[in-house]
Amino acid sequence: MAHPPSAGILLYRGTANGIEVFIAHMGGPFWVRKDARAWSIPKGEFQPGESAPDAARREFSEEIGVPVPDGDLEELGVFRYSSGKTVTVFAIDAPGFELAELVSNTFEVEWPPRSGRMRAFPELDDARWVPLDDARDKLVAGQVPALDALARRLPH
Repeated sequence: MAHPPSAGILLYRGTANGIEVFIAHMGGPFWVRKDARAWSIPKGEFQPGESAPDAARREFSEEIGVPVPDGDLEELGVFRYSSGKTVTVFAIDAPGFELAELVSNTFEVEWPPRSGRMRAFPELDDARWVPLDDARDKLVAGQVPALDALARRLPH
């Protein structure tokens, strides 16, 4: 079965210590004590008839709880995970973006497993600016090439 395509927005900013990117830690019981490969670019699936930029903007707002900051949307490319899923990633230079509080949408899962009880968890439970090089170890593997694409676009 084919995976529906996704789109997301990678915010970045230049600091005195180099480039930082804004990424989010995945929520739910599976990710609780994980850090490496447990973070993601805010992203999600296209709705029927929705363009990639519109999907990316909507998903950012739903997952982070605030509108996408103003800025030019730069397409970094379409990246394929080992599972076959694809995500179109856009970048925005957002030097003034600060998040006061993460307000993510939720999903339900049976927890504990085989308990018969459904519990709601936030899709994302943390979001923050991290140095570009640190993000390489934190992001799910399929999104790391988006960091490389961003780095190639920025002045050195």
